Formats: sequence, C-alpha cells, structure tokens
Amino acid sequence: MKTMATKSPVIPPAQPVQLPDKDDGGSVVLERRTQKTQPPQMYQVVMLNDDYTPMEFVVQVIQEFFGKDLDAATRIMLKIHLDGKAVCGVYSRDVAATKVDQVLEAANKAGHPLKCISEPVDF
Repeated sequence: MKTMATKSPVIPPAQPVQLPDKDDGGSVVLERRTQKTQPPQMYQVVMLNDDYTPMEFVVQVIQEFFGKDLDAATRIMLKIHLDGKAVCGVYSRDVAATKVDQVLEAANKAGHPLKCISEPVDF
C-alpha cells in the first residue's frame, strides 16, 4: 500500500546575491554594432562586334535573352556595330554568366561567330 505525504516539502530560503560595489576590472562589455552588408558585385554583359553575324540575328538574340523590345534591341545592335561593343544588361555574376552562355550557345547553333562577355561594373 502506498501512502502520500501529508506535508508540503520545505524549500530552503534563497541566499541573497551580493553584487560588488565597484568594477573589479575583470568584466568585459560588448557593444552591439549593426553591420552593413555590401551589395553584390554587378556584372555587365557586353556583346562584341564581328563582320560576319547578321544584324537581324543580333537583334533577335537581344530581344530573346535580354527582354528588350524591337526599338531598344535595334539601338543596342547599332551601338555594337558602330562602337565595336555595347552593354546589353547589368546583372549579378551568376545571371550574367548564364546570359553569356545562352548567347554563345545560340550563336554557335546558328553558325555565327558572335562573341559575348561579362565584366565587372565599376562604380
């Protein structure tokens, strides 16, 4: 047969904690500082001029892979033709690399020597 305790357990009184009146020099206080993160390095996708790739193909590639309308794509194509190169867009590193790969693959499949590179944007 089990019996139950009839009295509540006695809890000993808590000992008061004494804090030192003055700093003993052994404590360290850290300040919380907010850290500002830097924005990611951006890369510009640059298309280079050549004497063999048709202008219509360049306009089509700019429209397809960079989401430009016909007027903007034509302006970029003319800048490539006249200046030797033009920026098609500015992206993060991975997106810019993907865009370059897409352009080079499309040019290769079509049999054109179109070149496209990505380079860091200098601010």
